[in-house]
Amino acid sequence: MAFEQLKAGIALILEEIEKRPDDRHILQEQLREKIAEFRALGLPVPEDILRLEEELGDDDADDIYDNMPV
Repeated sequence: MAFEQLKAGIALILEEIEKRPDDRHILQEQLREKIAEFRALGLPVPEDILRLEEELGDDDADDIYDNMPV
């Protein structure tokens, strides 16, 4: 049951990211926390969630320079 609840929680966070792109960083952190819950419970993290986590990590590297003066 915990597995399905965590997946549902992730789905809700993904919907919020789509609805509120300005709050993306906050929501991404919530997503990472949910993924950490999977791992803490010893549950397998679904492959699509792992790919998403990798993509989010790649996005963060680009964001460092978002507010740099040109």
